[in-house]
Amino acid sequence: MRPYAQVLEKLRGAGLRPTRQRLALAKLLFENGARHVTAEMLHAEAQDATIRVSLATVYNTLHQFTEAGLLREIVVDPARSYFDTTTSEHGHFFHEATGFLEDIPGGTVQLVEMPSAPDGTKITGIDVVVRLAAA
Repeated sequence: MRPYAQVLEKLRGAGLRPTRQRLALAKLLFENGARHVTAEMLHAEAQDATIRVSLATVYNTLHQFTEAGLLREIVVDPARSYFDTTTSEHGHFFHEATGFLEDIPGGTVQLVEMPSAPDGTKITGIDVVVRLAAA
């Protein structure tokens, strides 16, 4: 199999044009299993791999991948978002002291009652982030 064949198909399947930068970032994101990354983390990985890409391009690409359904954005505070390669429904533990984000297996967090959406809106999803501090 060609080096970029897997990510090439992933991008095409999501309706995204496989540009050089998208291919390089997708390879970093998707070829090493499930993970959570910030734009800054991915940018640093790209620099380490001698991939020439600006931080703005990394942000734009992550948001394009999210809109295409390839990633899920997890907002942990107003200044920090992680991008999750696992897009199925599941929650997260956020370790506040270290900034580490880890999965809570799907189906283990249960919502007893769903609130009604305000008039003119609909609920499109629920994100659960359980914040952890040292005991």
